[in-house]
Amino acid sequence: MRKTLKEIARIAGGEVAGDANTVITGVSGIREARPGDITFLSNPKYAPLLDTTLASAIIVSRDIKNLSKPVIRTDNPSLAFAKVIASFIPEDVTRPKGIHKTALISKKAKIGKGAAVGPYSVIEEGASVGEDSVIYSGCFIGHGAKIGKGALIYPNVTVRERVIIGERVIIHSGTVLGSDGFGFLNVDGAHKKIPQVGTVEICDDVEIGANVTIDRARFDKTVIGRGTKIDNLVHIAHNVVVGENTLIVAQAGISGSTVIGNNVTIAGQAGLVGHITIGDGAILAAQAGVTKSVPPNTMVSGYPARQHDKAKIVNACLQNLPKLYEEVKELKKKIEELEKKKNE
Repeated sequence: MRKTLKEIARIAGGEVAGDANTVITGVSGIREARPGDITFLSNPKYAPLLDTTLASAIIVSRDIKNLSKPVIRTDNPSLAFAKVIASFIPEDVTRPKGIHKTALISKKAKIGKGAAVGPYSVIEEGASVGEDSVIYSGCFIGHGAKIGKGALIYPNVTVRERVIIGERVIIHSGTVLGSDGFGFLNVDGAHKKIPQVGTVEICDDVEIGANVTIDRARFDKTVIGRGTKIDNLVHIAHNVVVGENTLIVAQAGISGSTVIGNNVTIAGQAGLVGHITIGDGAILAAQAGVTKSVPPNTMVSGYPARQHDKAKIVNACLQNLPKLYEEVKELKKKIEELEKKKNE
């Protein structure tokens, strides 16, 4: 496919600086780009590559000036580049259509107009699938579960009984929604199971990665707010409430009854204890061990997690421990020598 830079600027919603008739034949990352490609820069970390990339043009933010190559200036280079990619590489995946003959669907289930159910999927009594939703092969939709319009559920997803899924939700393979919360009571040295009778509610426009587990509530419901995006291999325990437009990155673990606000970022492998509150706009850095509530718009890191600026000071001190140890050892030796001379 061939497009001029002028055509691409129209797609990206930006303005050309340089030769608007430059012909672009492909898209690529700034390191990998070759002549004919268009690339982008959004992270200042890669700014030195602006002068060395082989790309024929670059999508940049509006504050970048005086480059030797033609550029498209935009408010959001990442979003603009995503639009350009879509125009060059249109989606060619053929999704299931209709109801496959091997799907097992209860006569008391409801399948909306235009919905598709793939091979060997099971939809139980009282469940409903909204209009234009796609259920790939090998999925299980439990008794009374509800899936909204335009949902996309990839192969081998389990949606347990009474789970509620909103509109335009995307769920990737291997995910389990509504498994029992981890609740046990120690009675005479034995762990007795506490019934988990609540459910899970996934609000509109949520995307859930592969092999994610979201437990049903002990009572009421575990909630994932509208527009939240969850990476692969995340565990969310019973009665957790996650707000809107929050990001939860791979291998994070969130213990029961924790409340997470809107627009929060939980980075990879962060771990949260139960019964705490994470305020709106907070950032929990990778591998943070969060043992207490975090105020809004606060970044924490480390274990136990503390405000990031304080955590950096603590970490800097830790790096000096070997040196301090040697200095203390030397001082102890000198003190012993002084004590010995004193006693002679």
